Amino acid sequence: MHFIVPGIIAWLFFKNNWKKVWLIFTLTMLIDLDHLVATPIFEANRCSINYHPLHSYYAICVYFLLLIPSKTRVVAIGLLFHMLTDFIDCQWVH
Repeated sequence: MHFIVPGIIAWLFFKNNWKKVWLIFTLTMLIDLDHLVATPIFEANRCSINYHPLHSYYAICVYFLLLIPSKTRVVAIGLLFHMLTDFIDCQWVH
């Protein structure tokens, strides 16, 4: 869901620039670098939503605000889709 689905979303909704949008969506996965500040860095059953700083509810609110300006909209969609996929992962784990 982190690679193929964003590509489909980019192709469906941003046909003229879908490759660029898909690249931006893929780059938003760098948000997972905040996992490096967790102790331990990886825990199989841990839900990243509201555990890691860039996956917090406050951060997610900022990502929604980034939908407003057109210049940040694609990044916001990528970040919010990433949060959605992480939330789905949390539901599967618990």
